[in-house]
Amino acid sequence: MKLSQFAFKLPEELIAQYPAMHRDDCRMLVLHRRTGEIEHRVFHEIIDYFDENDLFILNDTKVFPARLYGNKEKTGAQIEVFLLRELNRDLRYWDVLVEPARKIRIGNKLYFGNNDSIVAEVIDNTTSRGRTLRFLYDSDYETFRKNLFALGETPLPRYIKRPVEPEDEENYQTIFAKNEGAVAAPAAGLHFSRSLFKRMEIKGIDTAFLTSHVSLGNFKNIDVEDLTKHKMDSEQMFISQELVDRVAEAHTRGNNVCAVGTDVMRALETVVGTDGHIKAYDGWTNKFIFPPYDFTVANCMVANFHQPYSTLLMLTAAFGGYENVMNAYDVAIREKYKFGDYGDAMLIVDK
Repeated sequence: MKLSQFAFKLPEELIAQYPAMHRDDCRMLVLHRRTGEIEHRVFHEIIDYFDENDLFILNDTKVFPARLYGNKEKTGAQIEVFLLRELNRDLRYWDVLVEPARKIRIGNKLYFGNNDSIVAEVIDNTTSRGRTLRFLYDSDYETFRKNLFALGETPLPRYIKRPVEPEDEENYQTIFAKNEGAVAAPAAGLHFSRSLFKRMEIKGIDTAFLTSHVSLGNFKNIDVEDLTKHKMDSEQMFISQELVDRVAEAHTRGNNVCAVGTDVMRALETVVGTDGHIKAYDGWTNKFIFPPYDFTVANCMVANFHQPYSTLLMLTAAFGGYENVMNAYDVAIREKYKFGDYGDAMLIVDK
């Protein structure tokens, strides 16, 4: 498939700038992937499509406050620093993006905080925008990390064109977030509330978790028409033996397995062996899924509505069927569903 096949016109007003007042009150478009049938529901009605012992797999990654603003030495120019990942805990090395990149060179120092409480030195240029920073901070690691994150703000996507508000710290985090390391929220998981979890428990629907630290690679522009030539950024992930066993049990029983988010689906497909079973894993994935693709683990998926040309849309189309999903997106635009991380949901079921 070609990049141009994932083009569509997304009206600016349909990109959600705020979440639903209650997490599970967002709208939900239900796509039946075998027939192409579409239903319009509310997210808390998702349990109507699942029965006792069906299994939901969710991503328990935790978003950290990755966007900081500092000042360049001598000139005082404001520089935005986006923390991507920690490279070396002991040496305080971080892989970052900087804007404006043209103003930053190796050897430059950046100052953060009202009293320049944290100083960083640029020690490497990794890409046209990327840099490696060494934070010059002598205290113990936990104090350093706490003070660094205190200076950061919630890393809302660029398409949310408003200032970050205090409520975003909670809103842009799933209620089951546990393992810190993501710079973007696992958006499909944002729709789950504590009351919905309780209703799932009462009905006997099971939940299990993996960790996949969502990176900015999900929002990276694809610059090749031939999708086979696109290289995904790597993301760190962890799948426990407990999850492996839970999935095997669900398959043996013949129950539904629902992947909550493209990040979960990608992680599961990364660890499928030749025998069709997933394996425990602690490492990285750069797997890029686009149509056509045969999925092995999950037979249902929850996703948000994604941007044109995005790898997230491509994975969704691979699972739901290209024509089905693109038609569903046309319907969603016509019905004024909200797109993006704070937007509405799509449930794809295997019927």
